[in-house]
Amino acid sequence: MRHTALRALTPASIRAPFARYSHGIAVPAGHRLVFTSGQLGIRADQAIPPDCEAQADLCFANIAAILAEDGMTLANIVRLNAYVTDREHVQGYMRCRDRHFQETPPASTLMIVTGFTRPEFLVEIEAVAAAPEHD
Repeated sequence: MRHTALRALTPASIRAPFARYSHGIAVPAGHRLVFTSGQLGIRADQAIPPDCEAQADLCFANIAAILAEDGMTLANIVRLNAYVTDREHVQGYMRCRDRHFQETPPASTLMIVTGFTRPEFLVEIEAVAAAPEHD
């Protein structure tokens, strides 16, 4: 679960989010941050699923493995930047994202780009996570 000290910032003076994301997340003092590089939907055995949603699941699995190295989980994510190669991939990415963030969703940006290093990649996701300083 997301640490309760993290707060979603949703001003009434601006339009509500277009989907399940927060306009902002406040991270209080005393938290450490982890920034991940963009993760692609590729397995350790080099296999790449053919659809965006399955690739996004792998991206989030990779991010979860990175966060686990510092004792965090996906629930600690406060910000996502995601990139897809076509509008047709937006819904698959969003379904995947929404499955992983049932509680307060992180701040999020989604961009459509012309491509990645290999044409079979359809999505790339990077994250910022926050957790209280180690005890």
